[in-house]
Amino acid sequence: MSANHQLRLIGESSALSDVLDQVSRVAPLNRPILVIGERGTGKELIAERLHFLSLRWQQPLLKVNCGAISESLLDADLFGYEPGAFTGANRVHKGRFERADEGTLLLDELGSMSAAVQEKVLRVIEYGEFERLGGQKTLQVNVRIVAATNENLPQLAAQGKFREDLLDRLAFDVITIPPLRARENDVERLAEHFAISMSIELGWQDFPGFSAKATAQLKNHPFYGNVRELKNVVERSIYRWGTPSAAIGELVLDPFDSPWAPAAKTSQSDPGSHLGFSEQVARYELMLLSQALDQNDQHQGKASDALGLTYHQFRSQLKKHGLIGKDKVG
Repeated sequence: MSANHQLRLIGESSALSDVLDQVSRVAPLNRPILVIGERGTGKELIAERLHFLSLRWQQPLLKVNCGAISESLLDADLFGYEPGAFTGANRVHKGRFERADEGTLLLDELGSMSAAVQEKVLRVIEYGEFERLGGQKTLQVNVRIVAATNENLPQLAAQGKFREDLLDRLAFDVITIPPLRARENDVERLAEHFAISMSIELGWQDFPGFSAKATAQLKNHPFYGNVRELKNVVERSIYRWGTPSAAIGELVLDPFDSPWAPAAKTSQSDPGSHLGFSEQVARYELMLLSQALDQNDQHQGKASDALGLTYHQFRSQLKKHGLIGKDKVG
């Protein structure tokens, strides 16, 4: 694996280490793998790591976002087509399965695949064969499939929206990537990495560091957009700060936050609609914390698990919202 790929998976939390250990163990096996995670958690990076740690590392690694292509175009993109297959098809086009032969194909957001395309993918997994659109010849390929999604595929299968037999074939093993909020201490390390890179891009001699206020924001913000959101926040904050000689005073968490932003329309059914973005987020966080405590008999450990937070992160949120010390918390 190249140094570039190693550097892009940054973190020392036990949650991330467990996932990387799982990747290292399963990467050499010639089996389909399903990667699940929220947006911005790094599903594509995990897929790359699976490829470069496998025996196929010198062969092609191709990627396709199934959710960004219509059914007919996805069919042609994956399996190729022959001349005359449709209007404008005047030459042979090799699809991604054909071009990824002996290598790895990442099917990102495969939960959006149509039933017809799912059936063709299943056939490739089971028999290694397919036909191009408009073609009669059966082609053979040896492709390892890594599928990625942020959807609940077992639930989609139960609803009849995803083939259960395809899910069975894809799920030889399932790698679930932890959200950033569950990776204790990785936020600050990642933030520093992105900050140094941005400082270099801006031509600064050094990264001046984060102030106490900015560090507190890093620790307390939930980053529901995960690593992608963190990267944007850090880079935006440094460029707006613009002073390489002083530590970054605060983070720009919401680029839409402005005293001149158009006011949201108020609604009688939404008593909080007159509040600003930050106030509404705070109110929602407080509601989630209170509900989690109420539903778990005020047990903070169980409540933190229910929200997908570590115990220390949960305690930090309680302090942030003034819930520590109240009778209901204990």
